[in-house]
Parts: sequence; structure tokens; C-alpha cells
Amino acid sequence: MVDEYKIEDHDLVSRTIAMPADTNANGDIFGGWVLSQMDLGGAVLANKLSSTGRSVTVSVDSMSFINPIHVGDLVSCYAKLIKRGNTSMKIQIQIWTYNYISKTTTHVTHGVFTYVAINDEGKSAPLIP
Repeated sequence: MVDEYKIEDHDLVSRTIAMPADTNANGDIFGGWVLSQMDLGGAVLANKLSSTGRSVTVSVDSMSFINPIHVGDLVSCYAKLIKRGNTSMKIQIQIWTYNYISKTTTHVTHGVFTYVAINDEGKSAPLIP
């Protein structure tokens, strides 16, 4: 099967290694941890696009888990702006892993998150031009 999701047009926004403390009852990395990594990665791009350098997550519009993450995998988060408004932005986020033992790269999950730029008072603020 050819993966329709490609990372060539996405920015690498974060990397970490999956650790044993983040496993679920099956021994794979807990989905909530993956969601958190995606939100953090998306915020890197959202804050870059905010005129104030600040943003908040307002929704997770879609998310699909495709493959598990294993302890020791290198977890890479990629993000791409897919829609912008005056203060809000939709960002596609993908997680890919690299397994050091098998030397394989795997598309793990993808989703679309909406962020809003905010000012110091927590009110919406414009995006950079």
C-alpha cells in the first residue's frame, strides 16, 4: 500500500524517543501521549505564525492512528499549515517513527488541529502576514 501522506512539504517541528513510562497495557505507546506530542508539535508552527508568538489549541478536527509506536522508537512530528484565517489556522500534523533495530520508518498517525493566535490577555490576535 502506498502511503498518501508525505512529509516532504511539512516542517519537522519536534523529535523525541518513546520511553517505557509512556506505554499502555499492551506495551505500546499510549495514544494520549501521541496526541500530546502532536499538539505540542502543532503549537510550534502555530506560535511561529502568530503575531504575538502565542497560540491556543481550539480543536482536534480529525485524527487517525495507523500504526503503534514502540519503546525506543524515534518519534518525529511534522506540521504543515493547510488553512489560515485572520486569527485561526488549521495545521496538518503527522507522526513518523524510526526504529533503530529494524532500520524502518513508519507513518504512525496524522490529524488536523485548529489553533488561534492570542495576545497577552488571552484574546484572539492576528496571524503574521
